[in-house]
Amino acid sequence: MHEAAAAKHVWTFFRTGGIDQVALHTGADLLSLGELDQELWVALSCPVKGLDLDEKTLALIDTDADGRIGVPEVIAAIAWAGARLKDAGDLLRGSEALPLSAISEGTPEGKILLAAARQIHAGIGAGAGEALSVAQAADTARIFASTPLNGDGVIPAGAAGDDETKLLITDIIACLGGAERRSGEVGVTAEKIDAFFTQLAAYGAWSEQKAAIEVSLLGAETESAFDAIKAVRAKVDDYFARCQLAGFDPRATGALNRDEADYKPIASHELKLSGDELAGFPLSHVEAGRPLPLLDGVNPAWAEALAGLHAKVVSPLLGAGRTFLSVEEWKALVLKFAAYEAWMGSNGGRAVEKIGLARTRDILAGKGREALAELVARDKALEPQFKAVTDVERLTRYYRDLRALLHNFVNFADFYSRDRYAAFQAGTLFLDSRSTELCLRVDGISPLAAMSKFYIVYCTCTRAGGGATMTIAACFTQGASDYLFVGRNGVFYDRKGALWYAVVTSIVDNPISIRQAFWSPYKKFIRFIEEQIAKRAAASDADAGARLSTAAQAIAADQPKPEPKKFDLALITGIGVAIGSIGTFCAAVFAKFVELPSWQVPVILVGLMLVVSLPSMFIAALKLRQRTLGPILEGNGWAINGRVKINIPFGAALTKVAALPSNARRSLEDPYEDKEAKSRSRRIVVAIVVLAAAAIWIRVNHNRNGRYFWEEARVKTPAAEPSK
Repeated sequence: MHEAAAAKHVWTFFRTGGIDQVALHTGADLLSLGELDQELWVALSCPVKGLDLDEKTLALIDTDADGRIGVPEVIAAIAWAGARLKDAGDLLRGSEALPLSAISEGTPEGKILLAAARQIHAGIGAGAGEALSVAQAADTARIFASTPLNGDGVIPAGAAGDDETKLLITDIIACLGGAERRSGEVGVTAEKIDAFFTQLAAYGAWSEQKAAIEVSLLGAETESAFDAIKAVRAKVDDYFARCQLAGFDPRATGALNRDEADYKPIASHELKLSGDELAGFPLSHVEAGRPLPLLDGVNPAWAEALAGLHAKVVSPLLGAGRTFLSVEEWKALVLKFAAYEAWMGSNGGRAVEKIGLARTRDILAGKGREALAELVARDKALEPQFKAVTDVERLTRYYRDLRALLHNFVNFADFYSRDRYAAFQAGTLFLDSRSTELCLRVDGISPLAAMSKFYIVYCTCTRAGGGATMTIAACFTQGASDYLFVGRNGVFYDRKGALWYAVVTSIVDNPISIRQAFWSPYKKFIRFIEEQIAKRAAASDADAGARLSTAAQAIAADQPKPEPKKFDLALITGIGVAIGSIGTFCAAVFAKFVELPSWQVPVILVGLMLVVSLPSMFIAALKLRQRTLGPILEGNGWAINGRVKINIPFGAALTKVAALPSNARRSLEDPYEDKEAKSRSRRIVVAIVVLAAAAIWIRVNHNRNGRYFWEEARVKTPAAEPSK
């Protein structure tokens, strides 16, 4: 069944990078992508962020909002756009503006969208051209500014037909907050309206209950009296608890009143009557059964609060002459306000309390809710029409960006093209007399990077002028790696041409070229010798310094100098034997060398070099053939289906080595040239040439003399008689 469906469309493939990639040329190719086996897609998913594509467009394609785009979402985006265009192949143009003539009138979706596009075009005054750009279609503030209702479910105050409804919308926004419209204006939604009237009803019922409770207590002064009780309740309960404990055991009275030592830390500096250092002490002196004084003999930090309790609660309910409270009287006062406290906690309309009870009753008695319901219904009826306006922006984005996505997802045509960058290429890095275009923006070092077989340089880039930073992975595919190391600085130009300062933070080492691999063993050998010489020199320097320090200390201490070590004759003899053996070996090698025919000498030299370099070159060639971009992209959130190979010619095109222009003029006069070193080098070269010429002359002369000797011997020796 699947094979039969796939056979409906005839596909065209092209081979680039070592893999067969499907070609996308027509609208039929795009609309048939759902029939193409996913095994033939180069990528199966890609991240929404980190690409040189508009993230808003990618977010529209990412319908499940998981931060990645998969094959079904790409197919769905093509189907959505194809149903609204006359020819789905227009998506492959990647044009900045969507021609209105490209929108189909043969489908219901296209007809509605075309009407909306024409409305936008006329509303923004796009000019004579019958096309809309993404910026024009996305200018919702301008498109919807002149329409009081636009089908987005948000009702602004300006949409109301009378002042009372406008004021009601303003009250809803003030109490519950508003919602932003497509035009940027703030309004209310149906949910906000329902919540507001629910709060109004709860607040009205709560206010009526409040009035009944206040009448039974202190009327309008009930709230302030309750606040006075709340301010001291915890401390009063603490005081009476201490008095009851003192009555239980008189021995605890001293500790309950705080020890004298507790006063010493606060008595050493200036005190305040309302200071925090006194607030932790009891309200008054603790004794068994002692009532609480309200005005005299109280803790200075709580004197004002207790005076307020006396004025607002005790005086109205118990009389102004009552300056003490017993524990029973205190409990009775708290109990009187229990209903009020419960009522305060049950306030279901607190959100609308700010508009007041009078305004609440006016709104509930009026017809504002019916007026708002009518506005909501009218806005709902406009939803399909104005939804098409937002679909116009979506289509313009697809018309501009789908081509780039498809050529970096279904195939990698952009990457293998030399006239455009791939979507994942971040820009160009200039470093070590080279520039590389294969730079990817990454979050960090990927554990899969080494599997790519690339020589990767990770750089931290800082925007010129400070502020923004990013990390890139730059792949070097030409030249050598001798001077690429952590800490080197370079410059990076992003896709927009902005300058960033780059510093190397990490390197993934792999061969860059076969030429580098040829010289690599010799460079490593020379580097090893240099390191050994440096280590030996450092050790000798440290040893000399230590001996000098020891001698100086001996002189300063007036101690006899240590006797110099005697030469070890056995060691000298051993060194002489070793030198003699080396000389004998070299003489034997030279003797064998001069006995060779002249034409074999360069062949042997080349053979020796190949013996040393071939293993390194062979390993490098294997790794260069295995270079693939997949592991680097995988570490950045991609799912690469095919092996995106980078062969040697393509790698050479991605990294450019510094070269003089073909028409440049060059002066070889260097005022700072080391002429002595140059002369010394010339003398060494001349000496080598002379020695080589002498060796060749000796060999030629040796061969000539050898031939002459054997010929003369053959003439002088009589021929052997034939055997009987």
